[in-house]
Formats: sequence, structure tokens, C-alpha cells
Amino acid sequence: MTAAERLFLEKGVEQTTIEEITTGAGVAKGTFYLHFSSKADLLQALRARFVQVVLDGIVAAVGGCRQEDWRSKLVAWSTACATGYLDAAGLHHLAFVAAPPASRVGLSRNILIDHLSELIADGAGGDAWSADDPGFTAVFLFNALHGVVDQPSIAETPSARAELLRAIEAHFLRALGLRSGID
Repeated sequence: MTAAERLFLEKGVEQTTIEEITTGAGVAKGTFYLHFSSKADLLQALRARFVQVVLDGIVAAVGGCRQEDWRSKLVAWSTACATGYLDAAGLHHLAFVAAPPASRVGLSRNILIDHLSELIADGAGGDAWSADDPGFTAVFLFNALHGVVDQPSIAETPSARAELLRAIEAHFLRALGLRSGID
């Protein structure tokens, strides 16, 4: 998949052949077809890998917070998610914008939204904030974050990136009725 990702980013999905992918990966075409039925199938696997890598970063960041420190967990979630998208902006654009999935279900139901919904519900259960509908709140916050980090030329410099992450953090906190450190 790494060879395909590199080629897709360099040439585009349509312009990349399966032969170029297998040559770049050092495998036979038959090996490709043992794992994928088409380039579209491979692209779906790249999408799934992208989302899993972002989730892994989120889980690690949230896991580094104290058990009952819900505020820090929420900040860690928003920062890790935004960072995951920003760090792999090219792949995200390729997999979700240039060659979008057949369905937009991922914007209302995916493993990132599920994780955030659980965090919001757990924080509400721990009296850290009030959330009448954690699932709705998670979809709302995820899509807001997603829309912001998906803008062209966003966070091009380290200072712009730091400011963007602070703004996302502040909005996540405010959405759950918490004051941010920059209020």
C-alpha cells in the first residue's frame, strides 16, 4: 500500500497503473489481486489505514491524560485529530476529495466520531460537562474540525498551525460549556 500511496500522490489515482504499483512494491500482479480486486479497492484500504492512523494518534494522546481529567482528554482528542489530518493532508485530499468514497456516511459515522462520542458521553457521566446527545455533538465537532483542517493553505507555517490548534481546542471546549485558556 505504501508504493500505491506514493504513486497516487505523485501521479493521481487514474494515471497510476496496477503494473506501476506492483513494480513499486516489488510484487507480482497476482499478489496484488490476492489482496485487492482493483485500484478502487486499494484506495478504500488506504482510506481505512488513514483513519486508523489518526485514531491511533488520538487514543495515544487521550490515553496520556489522567483518568478523570476530561478537559485534558477533550483537548488531546481535538489536537491529535487535527494533527493527524494536517500531517497527512496530501493523502486525505487524495483519498477523500480527489477520489471521494461512494458514500458520505463517513461524515456522520466513523471510528473517529464513535471515539469522540464515547469521550463526550463518558465526560458527561463524570460531570465534566453536559451533553444531551453525545452522538450529535461528536458529529458536529468532528465535521467542524474536518472542515477547518481541510481548507487549502491552512496551517502552512508552524505559528499558523499552533494558532489553528489553539482555535480548534477553544471551540471544542466552548461547545461543551467549558472555558478555554485563551478566553
